[in-house]
This record gives sequence, structure tokens and C-alpha cells, in this order.
Amino acid sequence: MRRRIYWLLPDLTSARRTMNDLLLARIGEAHIHFVARENADMSGLHAANILQTSDVLRSAQAGLVIGGLGGAVIGVLAAMFFPIVGDSESGLSALRAVFSSPSWSGAELRSALDSPQWAMAAVLAVLGGLLGAWSSSMIGIAAPSGRLRRFEGAIAQGQILLMLDVPRSRVQEIESLLQSTHPEAHFEGIEPDVPAFP
Repeated sequence: MRRRIYWLLPDLTSARRTMNDLLLARIGEAHIHFVARENADMSGLHAANILQTSDVLRSAQAGLVIGGLGGAVIGVLAAMFFPIVGDSESGLSALRAVFSSPSWSGAELRSALDSPQWAMAAVLAVLGGLLGAWSSSMIGIAAPSGRLRRFEGAIAQGQILLMLDVPRSRVQEIESLLQSTHPEAHFEGIEPDVPAFP
């Protein structure tokens, strides 16, 4: 399990020296992420990607749930009141069988639910989830990550944010290394666990 450590560095020169020290300490480049203001020259640094700097994943997850539920509700309503094949009572009769009548046998319920409109309800739930995830991720990609909001002011002033993912067993070692070799850097905290998706 890894932990994410946050450090603020005053400038790009300090960030490049820190990157070199971390590589010498055998921290892989894939676990070192820098965030700077938009026009900064990040050459020589491993810049954080869009998944780490935006709310795209959280937004997509919320859109998937909301869109899926919305699609399911619309699909069930369509199956009940606008049947594709058969009489208009087949959708309502299946619903009544589920909630009220103990006299319905399993075979009757299965035959009522096997009609194409119930398959359409499932398809609408899946399509609603996909549409919700896509549209929400388009919005979320423009929103800054909630984890990084507290650093926006410092980044806007030209400081560089270092996000470092290290094994739990090396957290103290890396903190000591950065404190001794980079006194200009400011320790900004530790996340309990690195997010499964940045």
C-alpha cells in the first residue's frame, strides 16, 4: 500500500533538484507528480496527468449512477405503460404480480417479464449510465480535483506542488530526506492511502 505525500516547493529549480534526489533515492518516476501553474516550463519534471489534477473520475462515477438510475426508471415506466409487443396490460400485470398477488406462479411472472419491453428497460438503464458517465466526465474534466483545492493559491503564486506516492515503510525516510536536502520545501501532509484512481 502506498501513501501520497504533498510538498510545496518554491520554484522550478528546487523542483528539478528534488526530482533528481527522489530518483537517486529509488522512487520511480511514475510515483512522482508535479503540479504548477499553466504556463510553467515543466521540462525535466514528471507532470501530474489530467486524472490527478481534475475531478473527471469522481464526476464520471456520479454520472454513471445517476444516469443508470434515471435510465432504469424511464425504462420501467416505458415497459409498464408503453409495451412494445402484446397487450397494454402485460407490463402492469407483471408489476402487480411482484407486489400483490400471491396466486401468480413463477412461470406466469417469468412469461410476463420475458416480454421485449423489459429487455428495453435494461437497455435504457445501461444507455442512461453510459450517457451520464460521459456527460459528467466532460464537466468534471474542467473542474479541479477536490484534493488539490487547498493548493490553488500557492500554485497561482508560482509554487510547485509535489505529490509523491511512496510505500508506507518509506514515508519517514523520504520525509527526512526532503527535510534535510530541501529546507526550502514545505511539508503539506499525507493522504492515508493513494487513491485507486488518482
